[in-house]
Amino acid sequence: MTSTTVALKRKISLIQATSINMIDMAGIGPFVVIYLVIQISAGPHFLYAWFLGALLSFADALIWSELGAAYPMAGGSYNFLKIAYGKEKGGKLFSFLYVWQTMIQAPLVMASAAIGFSEYLSFFVPLSPAISKIISGSLIILVVIALYRKIEEIGKISIALWISMITIFSWIIIGGIMHGNMLEPLKHINENIQINQLFFVALGQSTVKTIYTYLGYYNICQLGGEIVNPEKNIPKSMLISVAGISVLYIATNLSITSVIPWQSAMKNKYIASEFIKSISGNHAANIGTVIILLVAFASLFSATLGYSRVPYAAAKDGAFFPVFSRLHPTKNFPYVSLLFLGGVAFVFSLLFKMKHVIDGILAMRILVQFVAQAIGVVLLRKRNGTIRLPFKMWLYPLPVIVSIPIWLFIFFSTGMAAIFAAVLIIAGIIVYYLTKDWWKKEINFEFENK
Repeated sequence: MTSTTVALKRKISLIQATSINMIDMAGIGPFVVIYLVIQISAGPHFLYAWFLGALLSFADALIWSELGAAYPMAGGSYNFLKIAYGKEKGGKLFSFLYVWQTMIQAPLVMASAAIGFSEYLSFFVPLSPAISKIISGSLIILVVIALYRKIEEIGKISIALWISMITIFSWIIIGGIMHGNMLEPLKHINENIQINQLFFVALGQSTVKTIYTYLGYYNICQLGGEIVNPEKNIPKSMLISVAGISVLYIATNLSITSVIPWQSAMKNKYIASEFIKSISGNHAANIGTVIILLVAFASLFSATLGYSRVPYAAAKDGAFFPVFSRLHPTKNFPYVSLLFLGGVAFVFSLLFKMKHVIDGILAMRILVQFVAQAIGVVLLRKRNGTIRLPFKMWLYPLPVIVSIPIWLFIFFSTGMAAIFAAVLIIAGIIVYYLTKDWWKKEINFEFENK
């Protein structure tokens, strides 16, 4: 039996699925963008960007929940788009475009976590650009090694990493509560606020940063073929993840700015560590920073795990290079896909800086993935009805009505990254029409030579 004939196994439980989602969401992101969000907003109303991010995540998670429960297969959006827009019609193009942008966007996500890790590590000691790049590249390699194992082992590792994430957020939040003024920032949220064009420009740019930290609540959909009882556990894991992370993020921001005024917080890129230092001293700050770095590793671990299933799903379906459909003969995971994405992420971690990747990550995904899926779920309901849906999104069609305008608002707020994303989509369309017949020949050749 060749490795291509081995099937994925359902081994991931609800608690493991939730852990995978949450550690993907809460990586280094919130710790490196808190000061940026305050800086962009230039006022106590920076909290609105976190509230808007939570609202969008919850609405979008309901869309993902309906799709993920109905079609629990490896690859997530690849399958959703193909089915929603027609397997023999526009679905092939949309699913191809998703894989097309994933081959660039996924390594960018992985690189962003590694770069954020190396930049935050300089809290301990200043690092030269060369050393910082060596650290970020080495982290990518370490994560690929950690993921080179059976999925049930990965599920157990995810729970351990999730505990580290809960630990650091709880530490910060309890510190703010003990300080006694945790709700003080809320009292001043509208202080000196002016609702004008400048406010919405700042809100858009700051929400680009916050929504980056919320991304990952859908990670488990990429692993749909490996979830136990997916019809129930996929929606539960996503909604629990969004609710939990929203509370943690907003409470963390309130806690930090109740101790360190926003005017000071906006100038400190290590604001979480400085917060711990201000309430517990240098030794505690060092311990807290180590935990933050562990959370950054956890996010990279989870994101890489989920994305490695996308090229695999497309290749298995005959819509991408057949080599990506191969599973490890004994450990039963898509090792070619994992190694390829890890290799590209390694290169990206050496080439880019954190500020360059956040906007690009979002812009590339919004049109092809988030907006297209929101429209797709409406098309599916009109075509198939809702009788056979394992999970029906709450308050339909409100989540769709809420999410699409906010996604487009964020898309245009990414500036030049939006132009790059549009060019990438156009290039993908051209490649699709030039190569669609070739894919069929390749997949047939692969099967004939088994």
